[in-house]
Amino acid sequence: MSEDSRCCGIGTCIINEEGQCWCGQRWDGEKMCFPRAIRVAVVGAGIAGLSCATRLQAQGLQVEVFEKSRGASGRMSTRQSEEASADHGAQYFTARDPLFMKAVSAWMQADVAAVWQPQLKVYEASQWRDSHAQEKRYVGKPAMNTPGKYLAQNVSAQYGQTIDKIAIKNRQWHLHSAESGDLEQAFDWLVLALPAPQALALLETSGEPLDTSTAQFKMKGCWTVMAEFTENLHLPFDAAFVNGEIISWMARNNSKPGRSGAESWTIHATPEWSQEWIELEKEEAAKRILGCAQKIGLVAQPAKISVHRWRYASGSLDPMPLFKLDEKLKWGLCGDWLNGGRVEGAWLSGHHLATEIQTLERALVKR
Repeated sequence: MSEDSRCCGIGTCIINEEGQCWCGQRWDGEKMCFPRAIRVAVVGAGIAGLSCATRLQAQGLQVEVFEKSRGASGRMSTRQSEEASADHGAQYFTARDPLFMKAVSAWMQADVAAVWQPQLKVYEASQWRDSHAQEKRYVGKPAMNTPGKYLAQNVSAQYGQTIDKIAIKNRQWHLHSAESGDLEQAFDWLVLALPAPQALALLETSGEPLDTSTAQFKMKGCWTVMAEFTENLHLPFDAAFVNGEIISWMARNNSKPGRSGAESWTIHATPEWSQEWIELEKEEAAKRILGCAQKIGLVAQPAKISVHRWRYASGSLDPMPLFKLDEKLKWGLCGDWLNGGRVEGAWLSGHHLATEIQTLERALVKR
């Protein structure tokens, strides 16, 4: 360290060998100036994107989240009617990694998540049996999308913005929205927290060279039916894994903590069947799924039916890279498809990508 008169304009200051003064300014070769904040665009407000955004913000970077839907949470979704609610995306999540366990603990302290202890059955070979799985299951409280909303409340986010084109100009990322055209802000980093096909298609609009190692990765869809009843069904279980049918899962939404209102069930078709029939009309998909549900004993009375088609719902790379990052062009990918296909995998993917971006930026500052 040595005294140096270049800093601050108020006299002699102390500047270290890297040109950094105690006041926060740095010598850029011509003058002392405060470092410009690193700006990051995160496209996608699911759990991976929100995990990445909150981690980046906590590390001092400026973050803007863009989401095509009206709100946060992605596939941790809940559909609300006048009488009931239905979690129609992720049904629950588990926690094994210490970092994610810490995050879940914080969610529970904030009362936005809780343990779910359903009466769980398995249907296989035309027979019912009890499930002996001991894994602790968590859900959002009072809805599956609540943890996402909790994460999103402290980050800057623009909803109803479909980012459909990207470009690099003067070493910064520029975004185009289908709703608003060219966006004024420019960004130093671009994070795509999107399903693999959407992320890769958007990267291709940049015209820049791509890492093609994930270009052929395919995700499978999921047809989901929500059935709302006027009376309780009095079935001897709250949720069930179904094997050997076109249905893979069904659950009583109002058995989860914090739920109220009429009895409603969510029914997921298998990934294989869903992908084979992904282009079905919604009415026909619902008819086939409900027919299977009735065969195994679910639908016993008229119900209010709604249908959702998740075009990109499941799938995971093997081996799992955790996230993808291009250090030269400064873009990154995160999501459950890069880390095991679960909620925990999505959160960890975004969290670790944010940490790597900050590590690289710190290394650049020291050069």
